[in-house]
Amino acid sequence: MEAVDSTTLAVDDTTNTAPTSGEKAATTNQDHHDEPEWPHEWRAWGCLIGCFFLMFNSWGLVNAFGTFMSFYKQHFLSGQSDLRLNLIGALECFEVLALSAVMGRLLDAGYARLLIGVGGALVTLGMFLLGVVQESWSGGERFAGVVGFQGLLLGLGMACLFVASSQVVATWFHHKKAFAIGVVASGASVAGFIYPMMTKFLLGQIGFNKAVYCVAAVVGFTALCAWLLAVPSPAHITRKPEKWFDRKLTVWVDLHAFQNKAYAFMVAAIAFMFFGFYAVFFNLEEWAAVHGFGKKDSVPGTVSHVEMQGEVKDDAIRTFWLLAIMNISSSIGRVGSAFASEKFGAVLVHSVCTAIASVLVLALWMTVSSVGMTVAFVILFGIFSGVVIGLPPASVANILGKCRKQQSKLGQWVGMMYTIAAIPALLGPLIAGQLVTSFNSYRTVQIWSGICLGASAACMFASWVCLRRQTATSEGRDPEKGNISGGSTLMDPSRDVSKATLTPGMCTPMSPPESVASPRVPPTVVVSGDDDIEEVRMGDRRGGA
Repeated sequence: MEAVDSTTLAVDDTTNTAPTSGEKAATTNQDHHDEPEWPHEWRAWGCLIGCFFLMFNSWGLVNAFGTFMSFYKQHFLSGQSDLRLNLIGALECFEVLALSAVMGRLLDAGYARLLIGVGGALVTLGMFLLGVVQESWSGGERFAGVVGFQGLLLGLGMACLFVASSQVVATWFHHKKAFAIGVVASGASVAGFIYPMMTKFLLGQIGFNKAVYCVAAVVGFTALCAWLLAVPSPAHITRKPEKWFDRKLTVWVDLHAFQNKAYAFMVAAIAFMFFGFYAVFFNLEEWAAVHGFGKKDSVPGTVSHVEMQGEVKDDAIRTFWLLAIMNISSSIGRVGSAFASEKFGAVLVHSVCTAIASVLVLALWMTVSSVGMTVAFVILFGIFSGVVIGLPPASVANILGKCRKQQSKLGQWVGMMYTIAAIPALLGPLIAGQLVTSFNSYRTVQIWSGICLGASAACMFASWVCLRRQTATSEGRDPEKGNISGGSTLMDPSRDVSKATLTPGMCTPMSPPESVASPRVPPTVVVSGDDDIEEVRMGDRRGGA
């Protein structure tokens, strides 16, 4: 009796990332199919909580910067220009995104625990040192201290945690990756509500320095919890090169990624998104105050006595509450999109919600005429903004597919995407600010943000079309027929394996089941390049009983 031999995988890695024994086993045809739909180990759910705290202390602190900026502008750094104050928050965003490619590659190499520990220590130290800055210092010294501790040191720590939050949890939730990443992403919006509320309350009770120390204590505690809980799955494949540097920097930059059209369009989409997304958040309070839909808090001459005005006065809501409502509303979008992505695919959900966000800015925000309409826009845009900013890692995971070997690149691919978006994230708010200054109208910001989000949605839709065609091609079906949500790359068991073609999202074609008679022998897959499947050679290997 002739036995069916399993598909074998030979790897010729030009970046010297030798596969481990676990990696070879993982790339056979049972990839993920012998695993339960939901993880059964408690460590997986503990990791979900830990990664939630990683996002809580990375992008969550970015979302909380608006509260600090309001206090700086009205009191602590009142002599500084708006451009210099915006620079503090812009440096945070830029540093987190610009270092994402480096952090993502280190994560793929197995340094998650080190990055989480170093990042947690840096964010705690940066926030603690921010409390050292004293009102008695000169204006220049105070500004330099805030830029150094909050803009640079805190930003460096957040960069270590940001990509890790989605990459580490993805090692446990293979079949529910979009759900896990969506839950983790909600940590940013929850932090964007809790940290500003906590800071606002403490400023009025104990002053700036002690308030920052209290925030630093919360950051330190949650960072410790994250370090204890956010542990990658032992079965996860790591790609540790023999040499970290060469002339072409192929270890750090996976050029094969951009040959994947779906990924290339997604990178363009995220760049357009960052051009216009945070212009809404950064200008919402000022817009509401100028048009009479909101009132700002009054800050008297001492740090220890910050008076808060009533919640609503003369039909105008406190501008602080607008951002708080928007941040907490985004949690609904982040978690809800996680469930939708499991059914329809993250890329499709991402593109539809980004298009809706664009319409909300251009159609609703530009026509607001009352406080009620203002609150309605804040809630609706908040929900869809949570999807827009929270789904990029899940969309990249969707493009990579469920193959464990391809998923080992998730950290690097997500990191490269965010690094490319760093410049748009830095320039976008500055362009919006210049538009307001030049035209003396916030309508220019509304048009700018709406167009950028619309361009982002168009690129996302193109990414989904490319992913749909890649998936259909790998399954041997007409891409114009069938309902494909993306992410699945399994071959029809009745299909002749000799006609198989592999896309970046699949490891190896499925062998026909024993019930299907097939005279052909399973193929030998030869992999070359930076772990990318580029060539399939059919062999005549036989096994005997």
